[in-house]
Amino acid sequence: MAKKGQKLLTYSFEMKKRAVEMRLQGMTKQQVADKLGIVDLDRLKVWLRRYKQMGEFGLMDGRGKRKQYSDEERYVKRLEMENAVLKKWLAITKAEVYQRNTGSSMNCVEASALQRFVKK
Repeated sequence: MAKKGQKLLTYSFEMKKRAVEMRLQGMTKQQVADKLGIVDLDRLKVWLRRYKQMGEFGLMDGRGKRKQYSDEERYVKRLEMENAVLKKWLAITKAEVYQRNTGSSMNCVEASALQRFVKK
């Protein structure tokens, strides 16, 4: 916990990345801290843990608003998943509308053919 009047230090992404790389090369925490001028040794542990869990994205400062989505791969995967869900919902809705309009029940073969058509 920060003490009253204490100045909190912030480190750049490049500094964090360099510290993690030095630590992975086998340097001790104390050596890395002395070389880079890092005051808190526990920060190195946190950076290393986050780097192992999330890669370079874990070293970025997550505070504040971002103009661009910083992890584009996750964003693209999320959008692809949303598209897949919407396509399935559309196929189900079309099948229900078709059943209501024709007044007869659609058999499994027709429903699967409709779903294949929607996937294309």
